[in-house]
Amino acid sequence: MAATLGPSGWWQRWRRRLSARNGSRMLLLLLLLGSGQGPRQVGAGQTFEYLKREHSLSKPYQGVGTGSSSLWNLMGNAMVMTQYIRLTPDMQSKQGALWNRVPCFLRDWELQVHFKIHGQGKKNLHGDGLAIWYTKDRMQPGPVFGNMDKFVGLGVFVDTYPNEEKQQERVFPYISAMVNNGSLSYDHERDGRPTELGGCTAIVRNLHYDTFLVIRYVKRHLTIMMDIDGKHEWRDCIEVPGVRLPRGYYFGTSSITGDLSDNHDVISLKLFELTVERTPEEEKLHRDVFLPSVDNMKLPEGERRGSQEMVLWLERRSLCLGGLRCLAPTACWAVSFLCSCPEEHGARAPAIPLVSKVQTSSVFKSRHLERERLSAPWLPEMSVRNWRLDAFPAGWAL
Repeated sequence: MAATLGPSGWWQRWRRRLSARNGSRMLLLLLLLGSGQGPRQVGAGQTFEYLKREHSLSKPYQGVGTGSSSLWNLMGNAMVMTQYIRLTPDMQSKQGALWNRVPCFLRDWELQVHFKIHGQGKKNLHGDGLAIWYTKDRMQPGPVFGNMDKFVGLGVFVDTYPNEEKQQERVFPYISAMVNNGSLSYDHERDGRPTELGGCTAIVRNLHYDTFLVIRYVKRHLTIMMDIDGKHEWRDCIEVPGVRLPRGYYFGTSSITGDLSDNHDVISLKLFELTVERTPEEEKLHRDVFLPSVDNMKLPEGERRGSQEMVLWLERRSLCLGGLRCLAPTACWAVSFLCSCPEEHGARAPAIPLVSKVQTSSVFKSRHLERERLSAPWLPEMSVRNWRLDAFPAGWAL
């Protein structure tokens, strides 16, 4: 006959079973939690996202500071609070910024911004808004929502105050985007309208629920969406194809107040790497670029005229491309010129007539050619290198 278990024996056996069961549940829970930072499929097709911690920021904001180990730097009047980072307080003539110290070399990415704009000002008596940046330069204070003018890269603006008095077709606050190669100025008097890629109205002030903005850059396609209705749903705002952004730029956000003010708070910034399948044709088309640009984007009249004059001058001359062989006289993309003109230097290769349009006049500025203005007498004496023109021609070979 089986021995009868006493109260203590029954309890020991039940506790062992309970411990084993809870251990299995705990293991399953840990596995599920551990997979939270793994790849997650988003959207249609084979697109996966990965959170990049070195480009992300969230509470308790341990990576913010001025030390060498900090991933994010504050500038101006920006302050770290327990629940948010305040770029500017609700006071006049303040500006602040938050910049990532690590350059981003991702090809396709998505930045999710959790922000809050609020203050005591009534209708049209508040300002000025905040901006989200992906730019070549960081920590450069200036007049464009607290950042430098003539920036190089992408700027997304949440503008809360209308400066243009006569405009009536758009309602503020207003979200807009701008891509700049360093030659364009942001027009405050017209709320950036001459250079914007697109925009939408976004009522984001003094809301009692969370507000979000997402910037997605995939296959040279820029998409900006917002979640500002408290419904946890993304709503389209801006969609622009043909946007060419270099890698190695910095993410940041900034704000500024003038005679009018608001609290501009950032709660979190989360950057996701997007892995997207590309065809061989897309791989050829989506090569790295060295200056930001947008297909079919017009330059200011002075810039465009300067480029046309340079093209006309170049078309009248022949350039020697040492080490290159041309089967079709067309444009080149990133070629080193070993000599300037065959009539003034010994040509080691046949002279190639250059008939391309120059991409932007900014390629002739000091950062590329070490001179601000390029003239006919100057080119032969300098032995120009690393010019950027429209496209590498089919038929050119090393």
